[in-house]
Amino acid sequence: MIPLRLSAVVLPLIVCILLPPFTLGIRSFPTATAATTTVALHSLLRFSEAPDYRNGAGCLATTATTTSDDPSLVHIAMTLDSGYLRGSIAAVHSVLRHSSCPENIFFHFIAAEFDSASPRILTRLVRSTFPSLNFKVYIFREDTVINLISSSIRQALENPLNYARNYLGDMLDSSISRVIYLDSDIVVVDDIHKLWNVTLTENRVIGAPEYCHANFTKYFTDEFWLDPLLSRVFGHRKPCYFNTGVMVMDLVRWREGNYRKRIENWMELQRKKRIYELGSLPPFLLVFAGNVEAIDHRWNQHGLGGDNVNGVCRSLHPGPVSLLHWSGKGKPWVRLDEKKPCPLDRLWEPYDLFKPQLVNGGGRGGITREQPWSFSSSILVGYSHDLL
Repeated sequence: MIPLRLSAVVLPLIVCILLPPFTLGIRSFPTATAATTTVALHSLLRFSEAPDYRNGAGCLATTATTTSDDPSLVHIAMTLDSGYLRGSIAAVHSVLRHSSCPENIFFHFIAAEFDSASPRILTRLVRSTFPSLNFKVYIFREDTVINLISSSIRQALENPLNYARNYLGDMLDSSISRVIYLDSDIVVVDDIHKLWNVTLTENRVIGAPEYCHANFTKYFTDEFWLDPLLSRVFGHRKPCYFNTGVMVMDLVRWREGNYRKRIENWMELQRKKRIYELGSLPPFLLVFAGNVEAIDHRWNQHGLGGDNVNGVCRSLHPGPVSLLHWSGKGKPWVRLDEKKPCPLDRLWEPYDLFKPQLVNGGGRGGITREQPWSFSSSILVGYSHDLL
């Protein structure tokens, strides 16, 4: 029996040892709104409640309210943070709006441990915006990857949460064999089930639209290409560029092949010998380029945010569109707020659920009135253990 005075020290240490290194979870929390929680909530953007999207005819029955290993579910993983929250909410809204079976979609949100908006607050906000959404929030422990990240050409690319996709195989339940990973700066304008049903042939681990006309050499430094041992990694492959913001991932093969460690090995080398300038993309290219299931380009019309330096407006690639992706420096919600939108930003706008704060009283003496917040009990679920 641990003495009472020691328990306050010993028990937290036991919890830290037992919990997995990538995420931790909190099983439940009070529904009452404490003063500090109220202030934090009010500092976030407010959102309108989304329509209640329901399944169409022919959808399989789901038990998603009780389990995440239901075979009828489509699993989607996204990051969730205060900086890109408006984009994440619009992305979820777009997926539900165009899905033939929205109740069969299960979202796995990865939130940063030390985000300015706590994972609890983000969870409550998602629940208030999408009351019937099936989802879990995983708390990503940033110290898992912080010592592996090297400087990039744009500071935003150094955010540890950009690397959370590397750890999906560890964070998500082992019963989940496949997941679609989506960035937060996208909108889907087609039925996500079509992307989910893509077949990964020849034991491939990931599927993504490939762009073989791109100059692949520019994604790595001269030091990489001049080193015969390093450049030999592509010796037996025909590598093509692909964007990691939209991927279908076979988590069974990912875990079996220990691809997380393969990516980390390249990140460790980058810390010692600079072989690329971008953030989380090049390690994926080093591991997978030339062995990717090529998905139709309609599923990632990327680059709409412009280049990583100037963020200039871009046009669509030729062909049909199922997913719009504002990768690059410029984000549609920022440009719309600044009254300087690019033409294609208007395609993002219909999915935006942002609701400006209401002002009562009128005139100069008007008082700002916040939207009242009322939440029911929610759940944050960790990797495999719960912190009670």
